[in-house]
Amino acid sequence: MTEQPLANAGGLFGRGAKNDAYAQYFTGQSYLNGLVTPGADVNVGVGNVTFEPGCRNHWHIHHHGYQILLVTDGTGLYQEAGKPARLLHPGDVVVTHDGVKHWHGATPDSCFTHVAITTGTPEWLEAVSDAQFTAAFEQGRGDA
Repeated sequence: MTEQPLANAGGLFGRGAKNDAYAQYFTGQSYLNGLVTPGADVNVGVGNVTFEPGCRNHWHIHHHGYQILLVTDGTGLYQEAGKPARLLHPGDVVVTHDGVKHWHGATPDSCFTHVAITTGTPEWLEAVSDAQFTAAFEQGRGDA
């Protein structure tokens, strides 16, 4: 049973369009509602990202910057390389520092939405395997 139906997903800022521009860096379907685009006068990007159940991004690193995730809807997972996964719920805040390899996405049974505040340049790495994802979900549930 899906905890958060896709039709209602997206939270405060809305689900946005299919995230086709970054689809190669995701397993499953994600949606993006761009809120702030970095430019000459603002050096931070802000986007509302919604993940369908089981969707997750690939392992990645933010260079010369950071990422802050503000969880607004559904249930998600966050994991840094070499550390246990965390189960995420609305109201949770995650700060990922420069150079930290990590991934985030929805649990298998819920959509998941966060506002991502990002600076620097992302380096996209390998996909999170199904085995890694299942293990992360089990770890996250164990901490709930």
